[in-house]
Amino acid sequence: MPNQLFLDRKREVLISKGRWFDAWHLVWKQENGVAAINSLEQLSLVDALHWLYTEAPKVRRVPVGVIGPREASREQCALAEEIGHQLGQWNIPMLCGGRDGVMEAACKGCLEAGGLPMALLPGEEWDSANPYVAVPMATGIGPARNALIARACIALIAVGGGYGTMTEMAYGLHFDRPVIALGGAPEVPGALYLDTPEAAMESLGEHLLSLK
Repeated sequence: MPNQLFLDRKREVLISKGRWFDAWHLVWKQENGVAAINSLEQLSLVDALHWLYTEAPKVRRVPVGVIGPREASREQCALAEEIGHQLGQWNIPMLCGGRDGVMEAACKGCLEAGGLPMALLPGEEWDSANPYVAVPMATGIGPARNALIARACIALIAVGGGYGTMTEMAYGLHFDRPVIALGGAPEVPGALYLDTPEAAMESLGEHLLSLK
C-alpha cells in the first residue's frame, strides 16, 4: 500500500513510514526510534481521519471550504449535503458563503451530522445566513468575501457553480489550496475533477494527512 497508516494508542499518534503526525502543526515528523509494528493498529484513511478529528488529544481544526451556486440543481444539493454530512461526521469545521443552494445543503448535512458549519456572509448582518449555519460571520464586503473563504480554508470542495464559484476556485489555487470539483463545477486548470462525494472525501483526506 502506498500510504500505510498506523495508530500508536500508547502515544496517541498516527504513524506512517517511520514518521509520526504532528496534528497541531499538520506535518509529519521523523520518528525517534521505530515502534514495533506489532504494537500498532493499522487504519484505513477514513478510520485514521475519524480518530484524528474525534479522539486525538490535540488537533488544529483548519476549516474545509464548500463552495457552489445559490441556484443549484437537486443533484448538486444532494452532493453538497453528503459532503457536509461527512465533514460533520469527521468533526472537521466547514466554511462556506452561508447563503442558499449548495451552501445551505452543505450546512444542513454538516449540522445534522453533529458538525460545525461556519459562514462568511456577504452582507452586514449575521441573520442573513441560511438556517443551518452554526457560526455566521457578517463581513459587509459582498462578493469580495470569496477571497477570504479561499484564504481561510485548508482545501476547497466545489459543487457546481458559475462565475462566483469560479472566482473562489481560482483564488484557492492562487493561494496554493487544493481545489476538488464535482457536480458540474466550472473548468479551472489545476482543480481536481471527481465524480462522487466518496472520491472527493478520499482525496480531501489524503490532503489533510499530507499524503499528497
